[in-house]
Amino acid sequence: MFAKLAAHLICASALVAGVAAIPLAYAPTARGTSLSQRSSHSFDNWGGFSSLNGFDNFYGADDFCGSSFSQTVVEQQSEVVCHTERIEIIQQRLVILQEMAKRIITEQICEVETQTIVFEQFHASLGSFSSDLSRSSSHHVGFDSSIASHFGDIVSSDGSLSTNDFGFSGHDLGSNTIVPTGSNWDSSTSPVSVGNAFASAQAAASSS
Repeated sequence: MFAKLAAHLICASALVAGVAAIPLAYAPTARGTSLSQRSSHSFDNWGGFSSLNGFDNFYGADDFCGSSFSQTVVEQQSEVVCHTERIEIIQQRLVILQEMAKRIITEQICEVETQTIVFEQFHASLGSFSSDLSRSSSHHVGFDSSIASHFGDIVSSDGSLSTNDFGFSGHDLGSNTIVPTGSNWDSSTSPVSVGNAFASAQAAASSS
């Protein structure tokens, strides 16, 4: 069942066969922040917890949530085009990802302090996608197909969480970026409409 869901969620990555990588001319930083302005916050062995050993190796001590990454967009023989599904279908899949994140954090980390730091990193990293959607960051609005292709490998055949190393780090994020086309983004009107959508969603979230 999980493998079937994985196939639906990452079907776009299957279209990457025969791709050619096109490096971007710049390495964007988080929301326009220059490298000199970014501060370093090391969590290696923070609080004496050995479970945090090597934490900084994934994104780096100066990029806690991995929002400062360069992108390499890949050209494809078959273009990935967005298509609209019922909103409940989207919400179902996203809550599955949410609950899987909870499962990974609570099953594979025992120290509550480490659970907290890892969750906040995950939350901040996902949250930075908001500025991509509003086109207020330097990033293309897309996903890393190589990293997404590991989705079906998270759970082993017996239903347990896998523990094998997939062979990448946060520094590889964006190296195989696919940018789906077909959205209704209009540079003349969308900044305002997306801003209104964001404000309405934030108001709803804060009142929940």
